[in-house]
Amino acid sequence: MALRITASRPDPAVLTLPWGTPLEEWPDDVVVPLPRGLSRHVVRIVRLGSNVYAVKETQDDIAFREYRMLRDLQRMGMPSVVPQGVVTGREGPDGEELPAALITRHLQFSLPYRSLFSRGATAEDVPLLVDAMVVLLVRLHLAGFYWGDVSLSNVLFRRNAGEFAAYLVDAETGELHDVVGDRLREYDITVGCENIFAELMDLSASGAVQQPIDGFAIIEHLRGRYEALWRELTDLEEFSAEEMWRIERRVERLNDLGFDVDELDIVTDLGGDTIRIQPKVVDLGHHARELQALTGMSVEENQARRILNDLAAFTAHYDLGREDRHLVASRWMHQIFEPIMALIPPDATGKLEPAEVFHEILEHRWYLSEQAGHEVDIHDTARDYIERFLTRRPDEAITGQE
Repeated sequence: MALRITASRPDPAVLTLPWGTPLEEWPDDVVVPLPRGLSRHVVRIVRLGSNVYAVKETQDDIAFREYRMLRDLQRMGMPSVVPQGVVTGREGPDGEELPAALITRHLQFSLPYRSLFSRGATAEDVPLLVDAMVVLLVRLHLAGFYWGDVSLSNVLFRRNAGEFAAYLVDAETGELHDVVGDRLREYDITVGCENIFAELMDLSASGAVQQPIDGFAIIEHLRGRYEALWRELTDLEEFSAEEMWRIERRVERLNDLGFDVDELDIVTDLGGDTIRIQPKVVDLGHHARELQALTGMSVEENQARRILNDLAAFTAHYDLGREDRHLVASRWMHQIFEPIMALIPPDATGKLEPAEVFHEILEHRWYLSEQAGHEVDIHDTARDYIERFLTRRPDEAITGQE
């Protein structure tokens, strides 16, 4: 049987992997000791040159289906891992047929939920993980994606200015629909509640979390946050013609949540006395897109919000409100952000993403300023934070270099 590789982004180095060996027997010089989540399949993380991939053994048809599903989600701009390819036609030394393999790109600075708790996360962080799951699930449902297996184990988390952002890892059971109806949404929520409750109880029983976790309260939190966010993003709102300001108010509320309104359905009655509005197309990333337009930086939504706030403070401090925002942003980058990033030692660049480092420095400045009774210089703060805290953190990124 001939080895066959189907890839959207061909990497010739993939051919050098030991495809004739079962994945669980791959040697240490191939496998990267990177944290990976629980999975019903054998999964290994590998480094090929400067690229890092996750390889999962599964059946041929399932591998191709998930590969195409992940490609669809990428085209739709959904937060998920990037598919690299599918390998079929594998044979062992004795001619035994081996499972197909799905290859995805490793998501930099991401961790499975269990690994977060070995890196300092506590029971107090659990609601933040659930909040990230809720945002992910709502976005997927709005895009017409029915998940079918909602769980913490099927997600990777990235830090997001003191909170988290969730990325879909396993799309094996997913389906794309024109609209995800109420019945399918309720099924996803129910399955998610059951799986997450079990995962949290197992996490607590393992001793990975010192404080007790109230699983029932977390599940109530999940359901309540999902329903509230879904209503805000989709509900029909009705008001009189004298209250046209409510259109702008609705858009502002969605922007405050981090969502842009790409399409708004506005309907009036025959007499024009009553207005009905309903968001039709919404997408997370309002602040992230604004920051990218100003600075070119690509960061998570909450990180962008925090950086924009600091940029606004910089603008006010130097009385630059009448200047072009792009010029002000460029000045902020040269005077604040870039010099701070240059302070980070080379061996500490894999600790956190630059935007998350900047967020933590802003937090640290608040504490230092409170202790000092006056605002501490941001560069002095950065040096203190990097020396006392950042250099002592475990790495959360992996690169092509050791």
